[in-house]
Amino acid sequence: MITEEQAFDRRDTRLVLAHILFAFLALLLGGVAGLLQGLVRSGSITLPYEIGYYQLLTAHGILMAIVFTTYFIIGFLYSGVARTLGGQLLSISRSLGWLGFFMMTAGTVIATILILLNKATVLYTFYAPMMASPWFYVALVLIVVGSWMSGFGIFIQYRYWKRTHKAKLSPLFSFMAVVTMLMWLIATLGVAVEVLFQLIPLSFGWVETVNVTLSRTLFWYFGHPLVYFWLLPAYICWYVIIPKIIGGKIFSDALARLSFIMLLLFSIPVGLHHQLMEPGISPVWKYVQVILTFMVVVPSLMTAFSLFATFELHGRSLGAKGLFGWLKKLPWKDVRFFAPFMGMLIFIPAGAGGIINASDQMNAVVHNTLWVTGHFHLTVATSVALTFFGITYWLIPAMTGRVLTPLLHKLGIAQTITWLIGMFFMSSSMHTVGLLGSPRRTAFTTYQDHPDAVLWMPYHVVMAIGGTILFIGVLMIVMNVILLLRAPKGYTEYPIGEVTETAEPTPAIFEKWSIWVAILVVLIFVAYTVPVMELLNNPGVGAKGMVTW
Repeated sequence: MITEEQAFDRRDTRLVLAHILFAFLALLLGGVAGLLQGLVRSGSITLPYEIGYYQLLTAHGILMAIVFTTYFIIGFLYSGVARTLGGQLLSISRSLGWLGFFMMTAGTVIATILILLNKATVLYTFYAPMMASPWFYVALVLIVVGSWMSGFGIFIQYRYWKRTHKAKLSPLFSFMAVVTMLMWLIATLGVAVEVLFQLIPLSFGWVETVNVTLSRTLFWYFGHPLVYFWLLPAYICWYVIIPKIIGGKIFSDALARLSFIMLLLFSIPVGLHHQLMEPGISPVWKYVQVILTFMVVVPSLMTAFSLFATFELHGRSLGAKGLFGWLKKLPWKDVRFFAPFMGMLIFIPAGAGGIINASDQMNAVVHNTLWVTGHFHLTVATSVALTFFGITYWLIPAMTGRVLTPLLHKLGIAQTITWLIGMFFMSSSMHTVGLLGSPRRTAFTTYQDHPDAVLWMPYHVVMAIGGTILFIGVLMIVMNVILLLRAPKGYTEYPIGEVTETAEPTPAIFEKWSIWVAILVVLIFVAYTVPVMELLNNPGVGAKGMVTW
């Protein structure tokens, strides 16, 4: 029997499941668009006249990179906040969660319809001078503001807990949830300014031209921390959930909080490294932001150290011998561990690719090639996605009072391996052909049978093969989600790890939010004030909105 303390409030369960299930619906639809896109690029199929390649590219990016991730993250964070901050959500937090869900859903539906009607084929980056229907930008406003409502719900829950538990250290999961949503809120201010003051006036015809460089700068102010908005919930799983699943303990609460604070500080004022090849921005400020970008490596290495220390200490406690004997003690047949662990391993080459992209000279070689797409798919579509899949296998049973059966473990591991195989073919081909100069974001073409383009085609075919295998992985995870909802009833623990007894105490300053937000604001002003003022003072002639489809 499930005790009252173990069970989730049904109202909280409905809120979390609404987000999780909508996320997988977006994953399925985005997967269909991605499959067709890959087949077109390889020359394997020709789309009907009514459907354009760049429509598919836009739908794939929006549904996968923004909708799937945002819904899943909010659902996951709400579940952990409910579990660790009082056992259930406050009424106001729950209400804000639902308000955010309906606003985001309305925005998603409107944006998807406009993309299907070919009125918003502007790709997922959607910055000027490409111009969509004004209602597409209104839909984006609904999505962003809706996510803010959900973030406010988490902040309110956290603040109430701190007021009623004075002088106590907040639970690690909830601390990390606050950092994640705080990063999202601050980062989305940039894209909000771009949409409200540039794209909506341009698309409604209220202004004739737009400052393109400023538009791109505002977008990438948001665009790079968006990557860490995806990654931080995966880090939460790695830091807090995985130790409990393997039967170990968290290596250091203080190290985990410090790494999240550093990620908050150094992941926002770095967007200019996406614009290294663009004119109109001083090289000095590009250099400053490249340096800040490399600072993000430090908390990532701290995370790797903490995680593998947790694994090794647990293995040694079970009697592991030798340098790598602890590896044998890990629960490889448990999909809750296997899928996220594979995501951790893939993050090693993914992170190395990020260092290349942020390096001025090396970025000049790979800029706007399929190398960048391959890196993106390793980071988000593998490290993040596999971790989210691993979370799903215990989150749905924990929320619904069901159990993860041995069959579901096997099906989950099979799905994970399928995903890894598909990504191996697709991403490795993208990296390789990118080094050969094949551009990203282009439909099938041999450039009038140019020898270089002909050389690219076998790699594009392998990409399509990998994409097809990945789509099979999408179908498998959707099927597994349905099976989880129908699993036998019973108790599944919500796995929150405990800190090892030998860990150093966590300094109280880590929860002095005013200090860290103030430092972040200073870093943002240092990184952006001068370049943005230069763009405002020297706007150039401006560009008219372009509809190229």
